[in-house]
Amino acid sequence: MTHAAMLGLGVYRPERVVTNDEICEVLDSNDEWIQTRSGIKTRRFAGEDETLIGMATTAAERALAVAGVSADQLGCVIVATSTHPEHTPASAPQVATRLGSTTAAFDVSAGCAGFCHALNLASAMVRSGAEKYVLVIGVEQLSRFMDPTDRGTAFIFADGAGAVVVGPADATGIGPTAWGSDGSQAHVINQTPSCLGGHGSGADHPVVQMEGTAVFRWAPFAMADVAHEALRAAGISVDDLDAFIPHQANLRITQTLSRNIKLPESVAVATDIVDSGNTSAASVPLAMEAMLRSGEAEAGDVALLIAFGAGLSYAGQVVTLPPHE
Repeated sequence: MTHAAMLGLGVYRPERVVTNDEICEVLDSNDEWIQTRSGIKTRRFAGEDETLIGMATTAAERALAVAGVSADQLGCVIVATSTHPEHTPASAPQVATRLGSTTAAFDVSAGCAGFCHALNLASAMVRSGAEKYVLVIGVEQLSRFMDPTDRGTAFIFADGAGAVVVGPADATGIGPTAWGSDGSQAHVINQTPSCLGGHGSGADHPVVQMEGTAVFRWAPFAMADVAHEALRAAGISVDDLDAFIPHQANLRITQTLSRNIKLPESVAVATDIVDSGNTSAASVPLAMEAMLRSGEAEAGDVALLIAFGAGLSYAGQVVTLPPHE
């Protein structure tokens, strides 16, 4: 077994910035209510020429360039997404082809926890020697799967992509993953109507729905236990952390979770939710990049990643932050 680490990070943020005022042109709400409830001020929506596969490919190209790894060196491409509009073919082989690679490629569907799930798979491949380099991409185009009049989701979700190259390292750069699921709460975040129910009926395309109160009651408390499990598995304490990068679900959830974990003030906490909204499987790499770009964290810092979402699925691991574009 060798060590694995993230060798390079790249992201793609759509050009269009959408304010709360614009959201409220359709949604029966206002800027103050949205910020109080979620912390969100703006988010990004993809334009007509910004597709999910295109965003994923650009983020991947940037990550590969930072890592100094070429597409033909990749042993696998894993795309975490819930919004690729086709059940088949998956998005990953199409991304790989655009990169110029014929390597193994597949999608992971674990909701907002998808990136951390895929990162665990990539780390295991590298550590076992099965593959030398694995590309992990989290990408979503949630603006295509929203009801703009739904007060539970319309102001929350957004679009974007983030990618990392995972490869061999001299020391552990991706710790053991604490992960799991609770299918008894699968109804809390779902897609309606189902693709089966809508087939041939003339029904509108499926949209994401969420019981926000149920998520808030679950995530900040259950994920505190997952965080400590990940820290124990990595053999460190909260005092050893430089940064905490949770899934950007809601600023109130992040703040409550940070308190429940009992993070010291010295630990920088990601708040990309304020500017980027909730980008589901893309939120962790996007938040990672935002912290590195702003100087809140630096490459080589020790960070705790936690992600949670539909399923309900969750995953977390201690990582060393990678260089970025």
